[in-house]
Amino acid sequence: MLTLEELKKDRQLINSIDWEMTPEMAVRLHLEWGNVWSDINRGYLIRSKNDYSVYFILNCASKPCFLNLIQLSPHQAVDIAKIEVPEKFQHKFYHFNGVYAPEGELKKWLKKELNVE
Repeated sequence: MLTLEELKKDRQLINSIDWEMTPEMAVRLHLEWGNVWSDINRGYLIRSKNDYSVYFILNCASKPCFLNLIQLSPHQAVDIAKIEVPEKFQHKFYHFNGVYAPEGELKKWLKKELNVE
């Protein structure tokens, strides 16, 4: 699994990240085929088992929280990178328990670290 520093060196992988994908959308898109009609206009359509999404999740199942970069397809999920959420954000997620889409200041920080936008 890649670290933040290793991920920063892989521009092709960074460019493949879907920054709008959420864990819920990914499951719906890849694991519940036929339930994506409302997302076709947004460019989300699975045409084959070879299609996949690359996106971040905020994993607060344990403390400290981590950002995981996931590649999800209809037949597998692969953890690509694991990044500890910086200390300055940890307190915001203290009471969270589960998996979420990164948002707000945390998402801005991550994009800045990866030199996106």
